[in-house]
Amino acid sequence: MRTYKRVEIRNMTKKEIIWRHILNDFLEGQQIFTQKALAQKFSFSLSTIFNALKIPRASGAIEVSGRNFRVRDFEKFLLFWATVRNLDKAIIYYTHTDTPMRKAEGIMPPNVIFAAFSAYRLKYQDPPADYDKIYVYTNEIKEIEKRFPKKKGYPNLFVLKEDAHLASFGKTTPDVQTFVDIWNLKEWYAKDFLAALKQKMKISV
Repeated sequence: MRTYKRVEIRNMTKKEIIWRHILNDFLEGQQIFTQKALAQKFSFSLSTIFNALKIPRASGAIEVSGRNFRVRDFEKFLLFWATVRNLDKAIIYYTHTDTPMRKAEGIMPPNVIFAAFSAYRLKYQDPPADYDKIYVYTNEIKEIEKRFPKKKGYPNLFVLKEDAHLASFGKTTPDVQTFVDIWNLKEWYAKDFLAALKQKMKISV
């Protein structure tokens, strides 16, 4: 059984917020980006944007031309984020529940944002495999603790720390974050979900 040691809880970094936005907007058809527009959107400094783009630029994942840049290799960029992501450090609460997964999803508080396997199922309705773990994002866990109190057994319900910009994507994580989060999970069925998500995003990684 996987154990979860007490670690310093870490929110998604500013770099990850920037990467998520670029990758998601690229999937939605945006071709050209500017550092100034990103700085204004998130109220980040231009130096923060510049630093976030350093490694993607050096690896050829993005290409800079004057004041603009574009995504040159979406798959490389996505996998780079996946290797940097540390999902365990985002966990702020976990427990065991005997409630069937879909029923548990249905009685979640309205403020949660569904992630990983639940995000895929709720968006596409055709999960490639059964799953026995639920991941959600929120910073308000009191209501979750009431509905799913601490209980002995293997952890199968996880609450992750929500960043300030995640809610703008709706009630599920965007596909790029769903991919990155699932990529960091060890469950045997994660591979099936990743393969299905690649098809939905029309990528080959």
